[in-house]
Amino acid sequence: MAQKSAPGPLRSLCFLLLASAANAAITVYQAGDQAAFTTASLASGATYTGVAAYNPTSMTVPPLPTASVLTTIPVNLQNSGTVGMSIKQKGSFFGFSIEMSVTNQVLGKNSTFLQVPFLNLMANIQQRAGSVMVRVGGNTQESAKLVADGVIPDGRVLTKNLTGVTGTTQTPPLEYSRDLLYMMRNISSLVNVHWFLGIPWFVTAPFDTAIIRAADEILGDYLLGLQAGNEPDMYNLHGHRGDTYSPFDYGGEVSDLLTQVASEGSDPTGRAMSLLVGPNIADFAWTPELVWDSGYVDKFSNNLAYLAVEKYPRDNCAAMFGGPGANVTDPQSVLPLYLTHDAHTQLLAPYLNSTAYAQTKGKPFLMFETNTASCGGFLGVSDSFAAALWGLDYALQMAHSNFSGAMFHLGGQNVFYNPFTSPPTNESTFHSWTVGPLYYSALAMAEAIGPSNNTQVFNYGVADLTSFTPIYGIYENGTPVRVAIFNYLDDPSGANTVHAVISIAGATIPSSVKVKYLAATSVVQKGGFTWAGQTFGGIFESDGRPMGQEDVKTVPCDTTAGTCTIDVPAPGFALVFLTDDAFTENKGGPSMTFPTTAQTKTHNTAKVDPSILSTSNGYRMSEHELAGTSKKPSAGPRTAQASLVGAGVVLGAMVVLLGRVL
Repeated sequence: MAQKSAPGPLRSLCFLLLASAANAAITVYQAGDQAAFTTASLASGATYTGVAAYNPTSMTVPPLPTASVLTTIPVNLQNSGTVGMSIKQKGSFFGFSIEMSVTNQVLGKNSTFLQVPFLNLMANIQQRAGSVMVRVGGNTQESAKLVADGVIPDGRVLTKNLTGVTGTTQTPPLEYSRDLLYMMRNISSLVNVHWFLGIPWFVTAPFDTAIIRAADEILGDYLLGLQAGNEPDMYNLHGHRGDTYSPFDYGGEVSDLLTQVASEGSDPTGRAMSLLVGPNIADFAWTPELVWDSGYVDKFSNNLAYLAVEKYPRDNCAAMFGGPGANVTDPQSVLPLYLTHDAHTQLLAPYLNSTAYAQTKGKPFLMFETNTASCGGFLGVSDSFAAALWGLDYALQMAHSNFSGAMFHLGGQNVFYNPFTSPPTNESTFHSWTVGPLYYSALAMAEAIGPSNNTQVFNYGVADLTSFTPIYGIYENGTPVRVAIFNYLDDPSGANTVHAVISIAGATIPSSVKVKYLAATSVVQKGGFTWAGQTFGGIFESDGRPMGQEDVKTVPCDTTAGTCTIDVPAPGFALVFLTDDAFTENKGGPSMTFPTTAQTKTHNTAKVDPSILSTSNGYRMSEHELAGTSKKPSAGPRTAQASLVGAGVVLGAMVVLLGRVL
């Protein structure tokens, strides 16, 4: 194996086609219950038995509010002097948190096999925001162990000890190789992803510091930070600390880490220990103020690059993990809680003191892990259009509240809330990825903020404005450049369409404005949403590239009245670009995408209706190669073979990088 040194450019990029080594071909008419995954809904009386991420069950549209809702809304902006705007925000505000145990499903098999759909999804964000923040960690980072090259077989980057699961989330201990970090570094060389990682914190005497040196050496400037503990205020709940464990004890452990790293030389450049992220509490047993009052920030000011918390609005642990006396929440009952702006202001109110405190200390404040609900989210809520509106509103409200970024969490196939999900490994030859509602939120948020890193967000309040129709002004250099308008209501009659009447005091209204819509037929729709007319399809339909023609609406303004009226259907979201520059600056050129050019199965991969296939030609390859669904068996045994294919051909599931970052 070639010796690795400091990060540099990719050595080479090739595309590999692997042929099957099977001795015979077979015609398959149906593969178990996989056909159910591709349907948008269940047949009458049917019960879904597959994994959570592909469950097609939908909720019922909640009733409209009994009180009247203001639908014609004056949005009186000021060209300068607006009071109450946020701190300056970056386009990369909306990031992703990937559970460490599923990185081999989401990022790639190893440093030479990267998941093309993931690259494309990140490229879409990069085009609009300039860069992407991704955190690799979660519960599984806490006991993860970096092992020597060659310990993990078959070119894999991690392995799980399924006999040692612990905690509410049944977390398996992980072993991973340096190749996981090389895989991340290779991704950053293709799309501008910057990473957060975590230091294992379950065992502190001594700490396992291997990831500190390796992350700094391999990721270099693409390393944003190292998480110092994951939800330490919950350690005693899961049996990892005693009942008296406090913020002072946690601070003592940070001191122990710094002492150990210095004594063993684990951070020779000194850079890694200036990138700590903490305290990462879940606001379960401790409040942020308890940590600040312990002297944590002042004592470790030179080491803390970010202050951070983690917060989910509620949990679905009873349904996911059960147990005696588990009180399972009915998703239908909580759906209305995700269709109101007030839910965000209530959730974030306890953190406003901390975001102000962070500014006095010169530290960015992050929501390091969040989503619709912990323990995987809610069926029919976390995977519906309601979650797309909820996530975008939540992100904008965090930006307005002076957070500096938010990481929306994703796991494997056993959860409902993923922004994107790779297909099960044994289905990757015939199924594509599934893009969830929160990825649409991320895409719209990237365009709302833009790449200038000079954007300020203002939650626009107006008399009688309800919680169902929040509106934000987006400013650059104090001047309004975009307006974000929500409509949480679900009313196909059109009676609750929002009419936002925009004016700008101190500026001339343009003759027209451009508008992009985030749209679906209802708040309970699953998949097939559109952002400016483009979609990522439904279950198993995406390679990470938007499908369809972009549809940007041009809305004429009333220059005599000095207003522009923007209609937002119920439900829906509109992003209004007040100037041509505001529209073009975050659009950039075409997104760099990565056509899939490697496959591990070269035939029997077509998607065909089983009822048609069962009465079709079947094995007629001997008559003509296009007449059958199976190849004729060869006279002798077949052996594995490889051949190069063109970089522009779309064939399989992964891009292959030959050569690591050296």
